[in-house]
Amino acid sequence: MARIGGIDIPRNKHICIALTYIYGIGRPAAKKILAALNIDPARKTSELTEEEIIKIREYIDANLKIEGDLRREVSQNIKRLIEINSYRGIRHKRNLPVRGQRTHTNARTRKGRRPSVGIKKKATVSAK
Repeated sequence: MARIGGIDIPRNKHICIALTYIYGIGRPAAKKILAALNIDPARKTSELTEEEIIKIREYIDANLKIEGDLRREVSQNIKRLIEINSYRGIRHKRNLPVRGQRTHTNARTRKGRRPSVGIKKKATVSAK
């Protein structure tokens, strides 16, 4: 397995798809990387030479923020929004949708299961 950015990318997939296993690299970014390095996106990861893998690794290190650095930056941005009590920060704090979606109906992914209201357990009757 090729190891790029601390992630083992799968050998049996096209390199364009395999690069998306790295947090912070999607399909468009993977295509740009391969175009800049003149590598065919249709080639499998196992078909790449060691030099090509090194080129990809160096290009990503020089030009992109991936994995831990990116996760840290995103979490710091969210913490900053919460600290300054911006509208978006308050939405993050309350676990509600941040980007303007409605919450009267829907938003179950963000809000969680609907709380049960008015349901009481039946009292168990013990026979004497």
